[in-house]
Amino acid sequence: MAQLHEAVLQWYAVHARPLPWREPDTTPWGVFVSEVMAQQTPVARVAPIWREWMARWPTPEALAAEPAGEAVRAWGRLGYPRRALRLHEAAREICDEHGGAVPNSVVALRGLPGVGEYTAAAVACFAFGVVAPVVDTNVRRVLTRVLLGREYAAPSLTQAERDLAASAMPTDSADAVAWNVAVMELGALVCTARAPKCLGCPVAAQCSWVLAGRPDHDGPPRRGQSWHGTDRQARGILLQALRDATGPVAGENLAALLPDDQQRSRCLDSLVADGLVEPLSHERYRLPGA
Repeated sequence: MAQLHEAVLQWYAVHARPLPWREPDTTPWGVFVSEVMAQQTPVARVAPIWREWMARWPTPEALAAEPAGEAVRAWGRLGYPRRALRLHEAAREICDEHGGAVPNSVVALRGLPGVGEYTAAAVACFAFGVVAPVVDTNVRRVLTRVLLGREYAAPSLTQAERDLAASAMPTDSADAVAWNVAVMELGALVCTARAPKCLGCPVAAQCSWVLAGRPDHDGPPRRGQSWHGTDRQARGILLQALRDATGPVAGENLAALLPDDQQRSRCLDSLVADGLVEPLSHERYRLPGA
């Protein structure tokens, strides 16, 4: 295992992307924001929005002082906009319950709105140096291939994968923190899902999947997510119209963007239920509190 650690850490030292939240002066709040934004979203899309957020809201207090709708507006096209609401709620709780400082333990972080197992571990590790396994999709794929010899991990995180990630970490604290981000980066840049670059992989000679001849996936078929015409696309259209507006938007204007009455009504209802949209009188809508 020591040879694996050395190869991955040396590769990362050379090939790590210069992401803004990896700068040494990034605050725990900056790390927290980056981790929420980067969930299910490519970091290339996250970086410019993260910079805008940190310039506008450099502290939890700054974000908490504004209406939730401003967080949704500034979220832009990062996707899954409920994350913007949860981030705003977390900022308020950090101010109310933690004196404006991002908590430094996995347990306390898990108590914040919208913070799950991965985000709590990532923030504790990358912002405070806490030694904890940080297991995202990239990490799961790398460890499954290198240590288990399978092309893909299970459809959802299992306890066996948690145990595997914990057992694979270096014993040295500093190396363990670096290992978490290094394996993640290896999965994002080299050990990718569809076209892994095994010839350029620093651990190809130790990878069980490569040594076995890269056997095909024999589990449930992996299906891509559809987009065009779905309610998710329709919700995005409606929400973007509200982001672009300087005030409430009339229902007839939304109808022009989404003529299907049933789908539009269904999507508006779901946006209201999620707290992303506020209905006003006379068939008008706005972002929450905006």
